[in-house]
Parts: sequence; structure tokens; C-alpha cells
Amino acid sequence: MTTKSLKTGSSLAVGNSSAAFPNAPTIGTATATGATTATVTYTAATLGATATTFTATSTPSSLTGTGASPITVSGLTASTNYTFTVKASNTNGDSPNSSASNQITTDVVTTLSLDALVIAGGGAGAGRGFGDNGGGGGGGGGFVYQTGLSATKNTNYSVSVGAGGAGAAGNGNAGNNSYITGLTTTAIGGGAGGDWDTVGGSGSGANGNTTITVNSGNNSTAGQGNRGGNGGTPNASGSGGGGGGGASAVGSNGSGQTGGNGGSGSSNSITGSSVTYAGGGGASGGSSSAGTGGSGGGGNGRNYASPGTGGAGTANLGGGGGCGNISGGPATGGSGGSGVVILRYLTADGTITIGAGLTGTTADDGSHKVTTITAGTGNVSWA
Repeated sequence: MTTKSLKTGSSLAVGNSSAAFPNAPTIGTATATGATTATVTYTAATLGATATTFTATSTPSSLTGTGASPITVSGLTASTNYTFTVKASNTNGDSPNSSASNQITTDVVTTLSLDALVIAGGGAGAGRGFGDNGGGGGGGGGFVYQTGLSATKNTNYSVSVGAGGAGAAGNGNAGNNSYITGLTTTAIGGGAGGDWDTVGGSGSGANGNTTITVNSGNNSTAGQGNRGGNGGTPNASGSGGGGGGGASAVGSNGSGQTGGNGGSGSSNSITGSSVTYAGGGGASGGSSSAGTGGSGGGGNGRNYASPGTGGAGTANLGGGGGCGNISGGPATGGSGGSGVVILRYLTADGTITIGAGLTGTTADDGSHKVTTITAGTGNVSWA
């Protein structure tokens, strides 16, 4: 006859085999150690088979941790009540669970980590209306991407999204700054406007820290990013303008009667897909071809085409405007594209409030939230 003993801690005999299971440990004390972690102490049973592993399990959510006492259990939800049990295991199986621990409440989250993309407004292209000379394209807006920023909950952070430079006759207007006060280190300068006298406007990109050589007119100052391309001979008949600088490349030079292309912008995937921002605007040429806008929303230049307005930079990409040109004028440069501020943070870490004066939306992919602010100046905060 085959005999079986199912008592915990005793041998289970089946034919010629036997197995010994550990007895249940004695529960100790559970302690919250943060917003998402707790420790659980226990005492191993002195009788029965030897245990090789101890596992703590939470109620609710059945989150687990293993190890020697005290065991750390991670992945808990902030401001939530939990109890825990501990079981012992060896190669033969598991003990019953211990009795439940005392109830703990995890801490309230007071800070959160986030990534931020800040794009300033692009500069406007020049408006050229004086014969067949070319004018410069507008520079792309400033581009800064920072990860691992720390925000304090229930605290206001001032956010501003820079508008693009307005298109006009003559020199192009610069774009406006974008910023997040207290999170990013500086306001991000808008792209410079194109010069009607053939020189492309400088972008404010290249992560805001590339030293450039200022070469003329409305180019941006050192430290503001990639410069525009050089035009042809100023005021020379038929000279091509220089393309506006982008976030990752300078604008190309005018050549003969051909306008330079805008410099390329920079790509970023903070929204979950790759998007290119802050391209430079294209220049106009003389009686030949106009330059095209750089990738990242740069507007195209225009040659001798009524009404002579340059292509606008793309809104919320910070692209520079293209140069406008028409013989006899007046011509109007293309306006720069507005900037954008994008914030990415863990869904579990908090809920954002977008304050008055700002236009924005928040998307949730399950693990992260992405807040996109497209216009205005105001405060954001998390709770």
C-alpha cells in the first residue's frame, strides 16, 4: 500500500520517493519606505524543512519581493493602503502564507521626473522688392531637449510658447522666446529674421549652446545656434540670398541668381514618433530659382511671383519663414512658425493642470503622459 502524509513540514512518501516542505514563517512588521516601496520583516520557522527562498506578497495588487528579512517590495502605488504575507519555499514546494502584516500607507509623491522639449518661434524671411536681388530666409527657432528634470508637485511653473516672427517688407522679424521657468536653465531664443540685403537669418537651435560667427544684419548673437548662409554680393543685380540657419545645420549660401536653402532642423521622439523641428527658411534669388525651406517646418523662398510673399514657417515646429520677392515690390517675407513646449512624464506620477493663458492637450499611452502646449504664457502644475 502507498502512504501519503500531507502535513506541512513532514515527509510526503510515494513509493520510494520523499519530499519535505518548509513551514510558514512568522510575519513581522511592514514599513512604507517611499511612495512606491515598502519593507517586510519575518522570522523563519525553526521546525520543518529548510527554506531557500522567502517571498513577500502585497494585498492589493499581488506585487512581490524576495530575499532575506527585511524584504523590499517595489512597484506600489503612492498614497495606497497595503498589507503583506510571506511564504517560504524550497525545491520541493511552498509553505502556506504567513498571517497578514500590519497595514501601511505608501508615501505621497512630492516630486516627479520629466523630459522637456522647448522650441522657440522661427524668424521671418526678408521681404525683397527692389529689382532682382535676393533676400535671406528666416532662422529656425531655438531647440532644447532635456531629460530627467525634477518638478515639485503643487508648484507653479511658468511656461511660454514663442510666436514666430511676423512677415514684413524689408528685414525679417525675429521669433519670440519659449521657456519653462525653473525647469530648463534659460529661455530659448527665437530664430533671427532674414536680411533683405541677401544674408540669411541665424537659427537659435543647436541646443542653445553653439557659438557662431555673426556675419551681418539680423543674424543672432553668439551662443544662439547655427547661422544663416551668406548671400551673394550685397546689392548686386541678380545676387541670391542666403538660406536661414536650422537647428542642426547652417543655411546654404546664395549662388549667382539662386537663393540658398534653409538649414535642416533637428528630430525628436518625445511625442512617441519622430518629428523634425526648427528648420531654416529658404532665400529668394535673382531671376533664377528660390531656395527651399529646411526640414523641420522651414518656409520656401519665392522668386518674382505675385504677390511675392515668402512661404511661412510651420506652426508649432518653429520653422523660419522664406524670403518674399517681387520686382518693384513691395514684397513680404514669410512669417516664422510658432514654437511649442512638450512635457513627458510617468502616468502614475501625477496629473497636470494647464493654467489660464495656455493652450495645450495631454495624451496618455498607459505608461506615460505627454502634454503639448501650443500657444500662450501661463502656469502649469502637477498634483
